[in-house]
Amino acid sequence: MPTVAITGAGSGLGKALALEYAKHNYKIYLLGRSGNKLHIVQHEIKKNGGDAEVILCDVQEYASVSIAFQQIGELDVFINNAGIGLFGPVEDYSLEDIDKTLDTNVKGTILTVQSALPLIKESKGRILTIISTAGLRGKVNESLYCASKFAVRGFTESLQKEWENEDFSITAVYMGGMNTPFWENSTHVDNPSKLKGPEVVAEQIFKEDDGRKEILIDR
Repeated sequence: MPTVAITGAGSGLGKALALEYAKHNYKIYLLGRSGNKLHIVQHEIKKNGGDAEVILCDVQEYASVSIAFQQIGELDVFINNAGIGLFGPVEDYSLEDIDKTLDTNVKGTILTVQSALPLIKESKGRILTIISTAGLRGKVNESLYCASKFAVRGFTESLQKEWENEDFSITAVYMGGMNTPFWENSTHVDNPSKLKGPEVVAEQIFKEDDGRKEILIDR
């Protein structure tokens, strides 16, 4: 049975990806900070005949990431999905906002890729980084979020060059806003229910997860 580890797997796109890969007979490692949310996803997967394990992991903390990946024996696919968004004019961002965004979106990406890499090398597998269209162009009141996602894009593209002659790969995934809990503490999007559901995005990501350099859901 192939295996996939997904960060931020307790809700939104992470949950949708976990359910999608489980449908196709992957064993799922559910990584995240909220055990309650992760166990709900695990229960849903097992109810449908799948296999899933919960691993608590805060991507901002080196020790937490390192310990999490030590609990995974074999890994074919790692999906770096955990991320946060804080929005508004640049003068309103506090130091805490900046640290939290960069620690989660940038540092978290680097730490998890580093920890997943030995397993991915062993399986000749694949890494996917969930970037969003905020990594393709700047947006009003998204300067901090875009800065973090441009960094993740640069990180991913650099690794594609670094690994171009290797038998494992990393894919950049770009999609627009979705109707997920991502917007719960924000007024940045007036009506998230008008956005596409994460299930549609997860289905396309699974279909195109073949080691290509980019998966473009939206431009």
